[in-house]
Amino acid sequence: MDTYKIVQGKKLRCGYTTGSCAAAAAKAAARMLFTGMPVAIVRLMTPRGIGLELEPEEVSIGPDRVTCAIRKDSGDDPDITDGMLVFATVEKTGEGIRLCGGPGVGRVTRDGLSCPKGGPAINPTPRRMIEEAVRREAQRAGYTGGLVVTISIPGGETLAARTFNPRLGIEGGLSVLGTSGIVDPMSEQALIDTIHTEMNSRKADGVRHLLAFFGNYGVDFSRDVLHLDVSQRVTCSNYVGELLDYAVYKGFEDVLLIGHTGKLIKLAMGIMNTHSLYADGRMEFMALQAMLCGAGRDTGRRIYECTTTDTAIEILIEAQLLGPVMTAAAGKIQYYMDQRVHGEIRCGAMMFSNRYGVLAQTPRAEELLAFHQKEKAE
Repeated sequence: MDTYKIVQGKKLRCGYTTGSCAAAAAKAAARMLFTGMPVAIVRLMTPRGIGLELEPEEVSIGPDRVTCAIRKDSGDDPDITDGMLVFATVEKTGEGIRLCGGPGVGRVTRDGLSCPKGGPAINPTPRRMIEEAVRREAQRAGYTGGLVVTISIPGGETLAARTFNPRLGIEGGLSVLGTSGIVDPMSEQALIDTIHTEMNSRKADGVRHLLAFFGNYGVDFSRDVLHLDVSQRVTCSNYVGELLDYAVYKGFEDVLLIGHTGKLIKLAMGIMNTHSLYADGRMEFMALQAMLCGAGRDTGRRIYECTTTDTAIEILIEAQLLGPVMTAAAGKIQYYMDQRVHGEIRCGAMMFSNRYGVLAQTPRAEELLAFHQKEKAE
């Protein structure tokens, strides 16, 4: 593809995700199934609004079943899946659209992930893209029966061992990922520079009360549930420490960080880079704090062995300890944020779960939240 980003003075080419590959392969296979004719180029519109024109490879056409592949292109981003073929097999069946995982696509073995337990590790956005693509092809052909779509990534099982999938309970292959459909070539320093640039822009616009998020989950929750104006937000990704440092440097009056439990709970351990490559600490904190609040050893062990924070929260609810543990977490998060800014600006955090809503607020969060609610009202 010919979309580029400037990173550290270099022009780097963007790529497209495994999700886009799977959707494009499924679209091409469905069209060939209904027409019986080869497809030279398949066009796909990504969720970001960037159109792709991709070439199906290794095409096999039968009367009731078609298979083809799209080759993954990660652009200039270092990605272990670059160059791999992502296959889709589309075949006719009774009714409905059923999505399956073939060889090289991981299987979800634990609760709490974005994909159902026991099913293929195909994330919600790629799943929607695939289903919409084949449904449109069926409608275009006037076909009213059902379809089975099987996504496969040859070699995925071997590569998956080099990812975090085994730790997450995804076995046997890779995950089909992507929320935008596009791979951005971004180095760590380039991302930090982008955060700083965004903060510079907010400061230049006269923003005094900084509203920050890790990513889209927090933005969506704050807009849809808390009804905040998120148009002047800053996205810090995993770099909470850099966010707070630069907020002090630029002279913001305060920072309110709103984040999902899976990220924000790490701050209760003093972890200021929340990428799992550097540190985790989620279950360690929740298990220890539960035991300090009266949980038995078995309950602590169950929490410690959880993969996701939502699963750990279920255990805390069962033990009637969610409130005390979240209160303790909020206090620790406030302590470490204050330590990072040396008391020079006010800061606070709000922690939420998509399943359980707001779980905790640090002592200053309510005051800081009021600034943003007032600004929206005005």
